[in-house]
Amino acid sequence: MATKSKATKSKKTRSKATKTKKKLVIVESPSKAKTIEKYLGRTYKVVASLGHIRDLPKSKMGVDVDNNFEPHYISIRGKGDVIKNLRSEAKKAKKIYLASDPDREGEAIAWHLAYLLGLDTNDKNRVVFNEITKDAVKNAFKEPRTIDMNLVDAQQARRILDRLVGYSISPLLWKKVKKGLSAGRVQSIALNLIINRENEIKSFKPEEYWTIDSEFQKGSKKFQAIFYGENNKKLALPDNDAVQNVLKKIDKKKTFNITKVAKKERRRFPAPPFTTSSMQQEANRRLNFRTRKTMMAAQQLYEGIHIGKEGTVGLITYMRTDSTRISSIAKHEASVLIHEKYGADYAATKPRKGKMPEGAQDAHEAIRPSSVTRTPESLKTYLNKDQFRLYSLIWSRFVASQMTPEVMDTMSVALEQNHVNFRANGSKTKFAGFTTIYKNATDKDNILPDLAEGDTVKLAKTDPAQHFTQPPARYSEANLIKALEENGVGRPSTYAPTLDTIQRRYYVKLVSRRFEPTELGEIVNKIIVEFFPDIVNISFTADLESELDGIEEGKENWVEVVDKFYKPFSKEVAHAEENMESVQIKDEPAGFDCDVCGSPMVVKMGRYGKFFACSRFPDCRNTKAIVKEIGVVCPKCHEGQIIERKSKRGRIFYGCSRYPDCDFVSWDKPIGRDCPKDGHFLVEKKVKGGKQVLCPNGDYEEAIQK
Repeated sequence: MATKSKATKSKKTRSKATKTKKKLVIVESPSKAKTIEKYLGRTYKVVASLGHIRDLPKSKMGVDVDNNFEPHYISIRGKGDVIKNLRSEAKKAKKIYLASDPDREGEAIAWHLAYLLGLDTNDKNRVVFNEITKDAVKNAFKEPRTIDMNLVDAQQARRILDRLVGYSISPLLWKKVKKGLSAGRVQSIALNLIINRENEIKSFKPEEYWTIDSEFQKGSKKFQAIFYGENNKKLALPDNDAVQNVLKKIDKKKTFNITKVAKKERRRFPAPPFTTSSMQQEANRRLNFRTRKTMMAAQQLYEGIHIGKEGTVGLITYMRTDSTRISSIAKHEASVLIHEKYGADYAATKPRKGKMPEGAQDAHEAIRPSSVTRTPESLKTYLNKDQFRLYSLIWSRFVASQMTPEVMDTMSVALEQNHVNFRANGSKTKFAGFTTIYKNATDKDNILPDLAEGDTVKLAKTDPAQHFTQPPARYSEANLIKALEENGVGRPSTYAPTLDTIQRRYYVKLVSRRFEPTELGEIVNKIIVEFFPDIVNISFTADLESELDGIEEGKENWVEVVDKFYKPFSKEVAHAEENMESVQIKDEPAGFDCDVCGSPMVVKMGRYGKFFACSRFPDCRNTKAIVKEIGVVCPKCHEGQIIERKSKRGRIFYGCSRYPDCDFVSWDKPIGRDCPKDGHFLVEKKVKGGKQVLCPNGDYEEAIQK
């Protein structure tokens, strides 16, 4: 009897297990999977696809140009176990939901998953959420939708276009220049912008001009003013003679008359919340973050951080967006916080809407905190340094966007003596508004004394200064992203990989946080400009981007858009194959012989820049790094020369040429003099506003100004 009872129990258990099949949810990342599974409960199982699972093959073009550009997708190498696990889980699942990221790439991943798992693309099995919070995730599962084929086609068209360009031009560059080179739609324009800017700098001719900065005094109060002109007309000062002519007309013993005082109230409004592009730019300017670093930290904040009792929570909304729109719930939450923390005067009744960039899709919200009540300080113990700094920036920018403008009292003063005119401008913050939490380092009051028309003031001193017009600055990461966005080239998700690629290929290098083209970059750009002019034509590429966006909106057919581009492009490729001449990157003589075989050493171009190599390569494989001497004897051994080196991460440091016999090393540049106080060697250190010469053992207050 007992045996029968056990058998009955076993059958019931198996029957119960069969009935309680779980719903399967597939997301992109494992960390996101853990967070979402906690929100959905025991009836769901959440697994990760680890990004894309199918793509075009790396070994060939993978696009049938004669058959409507039919792509030949294959499972990505190394994803076999992931696919096997997904299929196994899908067989056991009660229902399957595809919850990849809410953008084109995410939609394409969902479509590829549906294909591999045999799902019907007409089923409502696609769920998207702009933030990974309990409410957002649960609400998304209440309204699943079908896979949006317009988004899939838009991603597919971009992928195929990039493949056609890359796999057509790159083999030509390998054949005619050197192996390992590449070309792409957006990266070619980024490189071209950098090189055009470099050419502007090289051809720039500085022009001399002068200014006369002066100090005036009313009673005990002093204020600054600058020379404006004569007889109330602006006058340029091209040289020192012009300056002396002005100074001759000024009688230092006499006073200046205040001829005009204009007082106004000026309002400065806050910027809208971040888009991907503006976040990358501001993080680069304020935090000195590289674009890749910004996106990595943002991804972590979006996918979820463990914050104590609340568990793992997504702290920001989706970080790939070109929209400045925010939800009414987020607006209300921000308004409540501003009222409570700062007062009603600081809360904007109608926050200004940001101007949408051309081509922006407005698919989902701007980047903002998932809950504004999670202040940066309340999360500091749970975030690493990079996460905390970026979250603070996102939080303060969003809250500031919902605040009232800064109100300033401005004062413009005209001064005159003997028909010589000076101007002074002052400003004082009357009401801080949004700058209470989001202020620029340059925002400072310039308060003038209380002046009125008819008053007289004394001239305390004049300071004529010679200047020269400056060439345009090289692009920083922030400026290059801004230029690409303003020209309608690329989209939020493309900027980080584009900047990364042109550096990895050694087409450009970052020097003092600014892009400089390399010789290799200039060679590649010259070829592309000559043989593929449309690729680097900004208006052509911007129009193509608009057509690709049209696919997303259902206005354009992806095959027609690709065909319209490919027909003229394929003719350019054929012409280049016939007419492009091989470019030989000549080896420069190094000026010394190989210490292994005695043959002359030469300078070669490698993947990471130039290096010394034996001219008998491959018979002799002797190589040496190129080092730069700074003209200072090693302060430790007093024998070797101090040379400039680079760490693995590209940071410059200084070491002894006799290494490893002498292990002297310094992050700061030694200058060849000793401290007069303790005899320690002095170094040159970069500080705000320039450079300082100081003793590493002393305080900054004791630094010797250079």
